[in-house]
Parts: sequence; C-alpha cells; structure tokens
Amino acid sequence: MNDTKLGKTLWAIADTLRGAMNADDFRDYMLSFLFLRYLSDNYETAAKKELGKDYPTPDADDRRVPLALWYANNPDDITEFEKQMRRKVHYVIQPQHLWNSVANLARTQNGELLSTLQAGFKYIENESFESTFSGLFSEINLGSDKLGRKYEDRNATLCRIISEIAKGLNEFSTDIDALGDAYEYLIGQFAAGSGKKAGEFYTPQQISDILSAIVTLDSQEPATGKKERLASVFDFASGSGSLLLNVRKRMGPHGIGKIYGQEKNITTYNLARMNMLLHGVKDTEFEIYHGDTLANDWDILRELNPAKKPSFDAIVANPPFSYRWEPTEAMGDDVRFKNYGLAPKSAADFAFLLHGFHFLKDEGVMAIILPHGVLFRGGAEERIRSKLLKDGHIDTVIGLPANLFYSTGIPVCILVLKKCKKPDDVLFINAAEHFEKGKRQNQLSEEHIAKIIETYQFRNEEERYSRRVEMVEIEKNDFNLNISRYISTAVAEQEIDLKAVNAELVTLEKTIEDARDKHNAFLKELGLSPLP
Repeated sequence: MNDTKLGKTLWAIADTLRGAMNADDFRDYMLSFLFLRYLSDNYETAAKKELGKDYPTPDADDRRVPLALWYANNPDDITEFEKQMRRKVHYVIQPQHLWNSVANLARTQNGELLSTLQAGFKYIENESFESTFSGLFSEINLGSDKLGRKYEDRNATLCRIISEIAKGLNEFSTDIDALGDAYEYLIGQFAAGSGKKAGEFYTPQQISDILSAIVTLDSQEPATGKKERLASVFDFASGSGSLLLNVRKRMGPHGIGKIYGQEKNITTYNLARMNMLLHGVKDTEFEIYHGDTLANDWDILRELNPAKKPSFDAIVANPPFSYRWEPTEAMGDDVRFKNYGLAPKSAADFAFLLHGFHFLKDEGVMAIILPHGVLFRGGAEERIRSKLLKDGHIDTVIGLPANLFYSTGIPVCILVLKKCKKPDDVLFINAAEHFEKGKRQNQLSEEHIAKIIETYQFRNEEERYSRRVEMVEIEKNDFNLNISRYISTAVAEQEIDLKAVNAELVTLEKTIEDARDKHNAFLKELGLSPLP
C-alpha cells in the first residue's frame, strides 16, 4: 500500500505540474527524474558501504552530498574508488549529478540546474556504465519551449518540478523496490490517458501476470510447477519492458540467465532500458535492441549458421494488433516465414507470431497476445494457422474479456505455442465473461487470473469454460479456432416435467379445498355464510 501511495502522490504532482505539456511529453521528464533518483540512491548506499568509516557527514550549513565532500578531500583515490564501484554496482555517477545534488540546486533556485542536468544525463548515457546507453535521455528535451522560452525560464520550471518531486519522495521510504513499483504505477497511469498510444508501451498488469505465469511453468509438464531456471527470455515487442520484468519477478532475481527485448519506438525503447535498471537488472543481465522486428534487423538474430542461431526458453509478446506491413518478395524465403507463408499486408499478427516462434527452443514455451481474428480469418492466415495446428505447435487458446486494454476495446486472445508438446489436443479456455466491470476498463480479479493459470497448468475441463479438443474435431472445422465453436456459453433452458407439474397442481388444489372446508366450518360456528 505504501508503494501504491507513493505512485499516487507522484501522479498527483505530475498532474499539477505539467502545465503546457501534454501527458506523453511530461511522462518522459517525470520518469527520467525518478530513474535518476533510483540510480543515485542505489549508488550512494553502495558508496557508503564501500567507504565505511571514511564516508563523510557534511556540516549542517554544507549543502554538498557526502560523496562530493569525499571527492574533494581524496582526489588521488577517486580512480580506484570508481573502479570498485563499477565492480560492485556496475556503474558510476559523479557527485554533482546525484539526485540529492540536483534537488539541492532546485531548492535554492540555482541557475546551474539545467546545465548540470544536461551534463549529468550525458555522463550517464556515455560513461556511467560499461555498456554505453547512448540516447537513453534523447526524448527529454531540456531546451524545449514548453519548459520556457529563455534559459532562465526553463531553469526555473525545472527547479519547480524537481523540488515538488523531491518533496513527494521525501514523505516515503527510500526503499528502491518502492521506486520500481512507483515507476510501473506511473507508466500505467500515463497509459490510461494516452488512448491508442498506450498500446505502444503498456501491457496491463493483469494480462502480464497470466503470460508470465504460463511461460515460467514447465513447458512439457506444467502440472509439475515452475521451472527452476530460464537461461533466456525474449520479448520482440517489449514496450516499456513490464512483461519481461514480470517474468523475472516470478523467477526471482537469479532465476533468469539473460533478458532480451526489441522495441521499434525510440521513446518506449528508452523507457524499457530505464525500467530494467530501475528494477535492479544489471546492465550485463539484459539487452534491449532498438529496431524493426518484422525486418529482423537485429544482428544477433540474423545468424545463418543453425548451430549458432540464438534461441530462447521463454518468449512473451504483446505486438501491435493487426499492424499493416509491407512484406517484400524476398521475405518469402526468410527462414522465419518460408515454411508457413507470409501474413497478409492488412494484418501482421502471424508475422509477429512466426518471428517469435522461429527463435523458440524445442523445449521452450511462447505466449503471445493477439486479436481474435487470427483464430478464424481465411486466406494466408488460414494456411499459417492450419500448418501450425497440423505440426502440433498450438497448445492452448485463451479468450479474454473485451475492454481490458487502454488502447483498444476489442476482446483479445492468448495463444500458447510449443515446438514439442505432449498433448495431441488443443486446450480452449473461454474467460471472456469472467471479469469485473470498471468505469473505463474491465478488470480481471486475482481469482479470475488464478483460474486461467490453473486451468492451463492442469489442463482442466469445465462446462462453458474450458475444453480439450482433439485435432480430428478441429480439422472437421477447417482448422477454425473460434472459441465459440468448441465451448458453448449458452445456458440450456430447464426441461419441464409435465407429469410432475400436473401432480403438483392436483396437490395444490386439494390443499386449497381442505383449507376452504376448514374455514367454512369456522364461519358456520359463528353463524356466518360459508364461502362458495
């Protein structure tokens, strides 16, 4: 609750401060400052531990952070100290760029705040980490007219924003996990106000919970429970990285070898990198690539030697729905598509699916969110769907309620795919009518989520909810996976037993007759006329 309250406090500050900016613009400032606070807190905690009794305590009238004092008094030891910090926390921040230094400049309305922030962001991008995070703050325009026309005006606006954020944060625990949760909360709140744009960077937490639970269960024997370890997990449309982080949360910080993501939108790509670091994922433990998934322009995925081709234990994805694309003739020979054919120009849904499926390990599992159209549309999509089914790769189809996303009101489904699966049937789960109605979005409760996961894990069958369907029946339906063909949600009308109803009527008439006779006897005793 404390973490949620922190998120709400920061959201209230964002709502008050953004002024002339739209929410999407202000999002980048707000989340970047929260990210700087996280990096700084983590760094100062590690520095205090590293320096021990040598970590200074500033005088009451000295506004400098302790690390700035130590740097001033120990110039010859700085290089060795920073080398140690790179080993311990994997990055370095200069004292003047730490959040508390920046917040002090903001509180005193110092004219150097803007230039200090610019220098600090540049240092973090290019020098803080062993891996360069070039362009990490590229979407934050500190020279924007929306902050003010002149340098002094922009500086004053930033002083106000940072002072308010600092005040809001000071009311709460500095627990770095709380900052991570607040970051996720703010992303969700900004998504709520972004309409269709929200689909570019946000998968609702409740759906993310379902996907992450599915891919962390043993792929061949889900009933045996969660895997002990995943060597790798991949999201080829990673957005802000929340799906990948949800998988990591389930596996634990040491349960995944490496996290891989790809994102085409530059703003969202930067959000994802910040989100990883902010949740304690070291720069050596993840790789997010900025590029076009459908064009497959990530070098590590273009390895032609099958022995060296990367493959992943778990793949999760929420790609853009029915995205229009321009496949070239050459793509027909692309290793990802050549055995299945190309998805139509009007909807790249199966192109995204086949991209991910190509990089799935034989013993891996993939869970992808798609619009319902992939289950029944004809033409090229029917051919792809039929081959996936004939080859035994579609394991489970889960229908979800409408209006769960900020970006669209359409109902969606989750397809679970495996290269090697034991059951010969396909499990259908119709969860479309199991939700709590909300003002703007419908919600899945913890019970709804748990039921979906349990049904998948144990392959349970339940009337009007879930059913295992043999391939013979699916083939008879021309490989159409429309859920309503296999699970009827209609409640049958109750049959009326005419004989029983007649007997009941006879009994009722006899009861009425006896009651009337008894009543008339009382009336006779009183000298009154009996009822007819």
